Amino acid sequence: MPGRSHGRWNGRVSRTAARGTLMVAATLCITAAAGAQTIPQPSRTDVQVRRVMSTATTANAPATRLVKDPRSGTLYYLKRTGGIYQLDPVAGSSAFVYSPATHGLNNVQGFTIGGDGTMYLVGNADVPGTRTQATVVKGVPETDGTRTWSIMARTAPYPKSRTAYDHRLNGMAVDPAGAFLYINSGSRTDHGEVQSVGGLYPGVREVGLTACILRLPTSGSDIFLRNNRGWLRNNGYLFAEGTRNTYDMAFAPNGDLIGPDNGPDRDMPDELNWLRPGRHYGFPWRIGGLDNPQQVADYDPAADLLLNPLFNAVRQGYYRNDPTFPPRPATPLIEPIASVGPHGDSFRDPASGALRDASAEGGTISSFTPHRSPLGIVFDTGRVLAAPFRGDGFMLSWTRGDPVGDGVAGPFRDPGQDLLHLDLTKTGETYRVRATRVVRAFNNPIDAEIVGNRIYVLDYGGAQDIWEVTLPRG
Repeated sequence: MPGRSHGRWNGRVSRTAARGTLMVAATLCITAAAGAQTIPQPSRTDVQVRRVMSTATTANAPATRLVKDPRSGTLYYLKRTGGIYQLDPVAGSSAFVYSPATHGLNNVQGFTIGGDGTMYLVGNADVPGTRTQATVVKGVPETDGTRTWSIMARTAPYPKSRTAYDHRLNGMAVDPAGAFLYINSGSRTDHGEVQSVGGLYPGVREVGLTACILRLPTSGSDIFLRNNRGWLRNNGYLFAEGTRNTYDMAFAPNGDLIGPDNGPDRDMPDELNWLRPGRHYGFPWRIGGLDNPQQVADYDPAADLLLNPLFNAVRQGYYRNDPTFPPRPATPLIEPIASVGPHGDSFRDPASGALRDASAEGGTISSFTPHRSPLGIVFDTGRVLAAPFRGDGFMLSWTRGDPVGDGVAGPFRDPGQDLLHLDLTKTGETYRVRATRVVRAFNNPIDAEIVGNRIYVLDYGGAQDIWEVTLPRG
């Protein structure tokens, strides 16, 4: 990570009074859809946006995932309660195809489809003892058009924190060869603090199954995943660790796995990572190119200019002097991909709290404005788009920000809720990204899919619309 990214891309939000209970968007704990209808606006004349339909008409529960069958380009969306619908974007309609009774899951945050048409879902269920347990199922297509559903894997029950930071298992991707399924298991803490659930789990921070990326063979069946980091590593199920909540990930045209990571309630940048086997991405010791101050023996949160009482973890006192914070692992910690902007790169000066812009000052950020909550990443793997988009990535950001200041609990001097064009450049073992806004003013956009030269965006907020973004074809 070049030069000045260490310790300077953050600062303090003005210390206004807390505004009651807010959804902690930066953690992307899916709780409720809200907000007025918005009409997304393209930033270029060669980009068009069209409303396809509202997913709110198909069931009370909001939709959380939008995916395609790679064989045909057929689109599907997933309701949080487990219903799967086939989308007809031309007609602006959808048809119910699979119920929770079919696949057995009813609290579902992960959905993807492999190259052979196999559907993969991951759901999370509460179990006694304030614990959670994840189940992964797959639906293999048969020649007669039906699917055979089976349990691919199940985790051991592991402790919840009973806070806004129980991210659990969510984002999924199948590699281009179809050999492995990658699954994000989010953190149970905001930044590695003790979350004992009133003494039920004394001293517990993260556990074996949290804050990591799991990798399962797609041929697997009835895999039981222990809540033990060493066991997961030794049995080949631990792909990467030190990720806080990589709610989505996707393979670039060159086969590299790229995933955005949502940062904590402190003003620390949200990340974009090149995910590789055996790597540690820093959480909770290093987040967004910055050291977590809670690991410092004399940490004084009252003097921390990067804490804002609008955010839940700050209000709850989770940032504290913490003498028992565990030491860093011996393995090197991988830095996020550096962004040169020009969009999504606001930061705060930690000494003054002033709002600043990394690219305007000739610097970089690791990787995005704090509290953007990046997700919904896709790539033009078919290289069908015209320049400057050909072969590049696109990413959504969930949180509404303040485009001119710091008036909301979200990204500062940054509107958020947009679609960014990610122009990634790889030099040896290092990536750099140029992030440019393509469409703004979605409403809590939660997932995206690309079919040819069209990107489909799923809003979680407002009318829970699906939008079609048409890009120039090469």
